[in-house]
Amino acid sequence: MPVYEYKGLTTEGRDVSGIIDADSPKTARVKLRQSGVYPTDVVEGAGEATYGFSSAEREERSSSVGSWLSKIQVSQRAGLMEVALMTRHLATLTAAKLPLMEALSALMDQLEKGELKRIVASVRERVKEGSSLAASLSQYPSVFSEIYINMVKAGEASGTLDGMLLRLADYLEYQVKLRNQLIATLTYPIFMVIIGGLILLGLVTFIVPKITLIFEEVHQVLPWPTVVLIAVSHFLNQYWWVVLVAGLFGLFGFQQYIKTPGGRVKFDRFLLRVPIMGRVILMVAISRFTRTLSTLLTGGVPLLQALDVVRNVVQNTVLAEAIDRARQNIGEGQSLAAPLRKSGMFPPLVTHMIAVGEKSGELEPMLVKVSEAYDNEVEAIISTLTALLTPVMILVMGAIIGFIVMAILLPIFELSQIVR
Repeated sequence: MPVYEYKGLTTEGRDVSGIIDADSPKTARVKLRQSGVYPTDVVEGAGEATYGFSSAEREERSSSVGSWLSKIQVSQRAGLMEVALMTRHLATLTAAKLPLMEALSALMDQLEKGELKRIVASVRERVKEGSSLAASLSQYPSVFSEIYINMVKAGEASGTLDGMLLRLADYLEYQVKLRNQLIATLTYPIFMVIIGGLILLGLVTFIVPKITLIFEEVHQVLPWPTVVLIAVSHFLNQYWWVVLVAGLFGLFGFQQYIKTPGGRVKFDRFLLRVPIMGRVILMVAISRFTRTLSTLLTGGVPLLQALDVVRNVVQNTVLAEAIDRARQNIGEGQSLAAPLRKSGMFPPLVTHMIAVGEKSGELEPMLVKVSEAYDNEVEAIISTLTALLTPVMILVMGAIIGFIVMAILLPIFELSQIVR
């Protein structure tokens, strides 16, 4: 349903403005008049005025391009950190015993203009019409994940919405922290690779041809490093488009391959077998699995339903299949630890701690301990790899540049010997 920004006057003559959810500008005006507001301006939420178009044009724009653009803007502008802050604000408001409608209205006043504010306005209108908060939020799957919806649904059912929202805010803020750590860790190596690659490309395609042209004119027998360097330089100068097209086609083909079920499984299995990085990927996936499962179980979501949701957060089809098999076995009466151990994908430490948590009745805190242990290990490994990666990259770059310098200097030394 589209969202409209409006300006108008109340019956007392005060200027008011806000956001309203309606099927069309006409419906929005009717809603506003029913609430005691006489609109002077109604603008579609995506930022385009509805005036200046015929009703048929407005309907066509809203039904086709408008809805598509709205989805793109939501996914681009409503970031994870914004959702986390919004969730914490809403938790604070509901914990203060404010009715949900008043809490959503107060939340709108705290949010800056943008897609998230329009989404909250739409959610408020749906709640006003009788929908639950979870059902209203589920209309925006690109912003509110399945985990988010299930937690809110459980909170509404148990009457602990404020506590559930606080847990959700903690969970989202942790996800933001983890993402920022990974970005900060990988930024420098990626920057080094890009800059080093550009420098080498510039040397081989622009500088080297001008220098090696002298050797070709002399008709001297060149050493093999110089021959290799000249061949690579000529190829990149004349057939750079072949490299570009081949790279694009290769990337496109790879993307299409991993979209197939069999290709995705083989690729995910390969990732888990990569030395060092495979272990890091596995630990990150297990950390997400245990922390998310703990959050859902603490929120009152049943175990089978929680496993059905949490399989999507591991982002690895091999592990997701293991979780699916565990879910089926649990449905037949088994414990959680036994099928996970049987799958062979989860380390003994994980299954042992889960088994202890099940026996002691403290599964949720035990899952959090597993997640924290793996988070610390991942952070230590990544820090070590980053510390080692920088000197390794410098050595590789130095070796390549040294090869180029040697390939240029060797013919010069030979020419100097001939002159003598």
